[in-house]
Amino acid sequence: MKNIKYLPNSLSTQYSELMQNCVRPISDGSNLSFKYKTINAKRYWYLYISVGSTRREHYLGEETTELLDRIDDEKALWESETDDRELRQRLVNMLVGGGMSSVGRDEGKVISLLERNGVFLAGAALVGTLAFRAYANMLSISWSSDVGTQDIDIAADNHYALALPRPRSPLNLSQIILDSGMGFIEVPALNRKQPSTSFKIRGRDFIVDVLAPMKGRETARPVYLADFGTYATPLRDLDYLLQDIQPATVLYEHGIMVNVPAPGRFAIHKCVVSQKRPAAFATKASKDINQAEQLFRVLLDQRPMDITLAYEAATVQGDAFVGHFENALTLMDKGVVGDLRDLLQ
Repeated sequence: MKNIKYLPNSLSTQYSELMQNCVRPISDGSNLSFKYKTINAKRYWYLYISVGSTRREHYLGEETTELLDRIDDEKALWESETDDRELRQRLVNMLVGGGMSSVGRDEGKVISLLERNGVFLAGAALVGTLAFRAYANMLSISWSSDVGTQDIDIAADNHYALALPRPRSPLNLSQIILDSGMGFIEVPALNRKQPSTSFKIRGRDFIVDVLAPMKGRETARPVYLADFGTYATPLRDLDYLLQDIQPATVLYEHGIMVNVPAPGRFAIHKCVVSQKRPAAFATKASKDINQAEQLFRVLLDQRPMDITLAYEAATVQGDAFVGHFENALTLMDKGVVGDLRDLLQ
């Protein structure tokens, strides 16, 4: 297949094993500590959680035998998971060594932070280039080009029900990012009266954008995501991606379980987005087409039903959405387009 490298089947098996081991986040307790305070001759216990340069205090209660047993059980769990951490780290190293796609240190730290705080359990998904790179590992291939960026795009909505339980404590995504200790600051909105939806590391180009589907009329007004305690930039047709999200594992440290859109939907959505970009963003539009074409090549060979299901869902989005998709196909390799038309006729 043109410029796309298939990786050995053994890597696909190892990736599946890592996925199974990453279903539950694990901790070594390095950012957790239990301490007590003595007040009027009684002990009161607290859990301290360190997030970057910030330490948060959570009251656990007055000392009892039951509470001390719970604390000991938690500490024992950190020790018992040593083998799990070592296995996952070994699998990540083997997969990266075999040619699978990993992420950089900053990307990995942010994604790991989001996972530990339950952001993906609450239904958020990675979109953009990080999702595209995740598909390479899911499909056990190496892209000809992933046109890497230093941006992390997090997309979420307010109302999609998930099978996985939501975190017990309310999320505050903005605060999680700002308290990471990585030097993030809010990027002011163009309208200074509106809240920020982007964060960047001071003095660098590393940016985290929070996105949400645009509902109703066209608007640039940020959307408040109640489940995440933050604001997001509204984007038309983003709901098409978020209606079908799937788990994937990011190769960093012990592996990080995330959500990404179904790959067939991602490819079709990239086609649509490419046709809606202003002329000044021709380079980004070309990148959209490139990523969509590469995904279609692999899905046609490995998982054609993904494309069929994604196209059926696309027709529900309306004639304009399908029209943008059709226009984008005229810019792709004729062989890929011919195979797509044969599949979708």
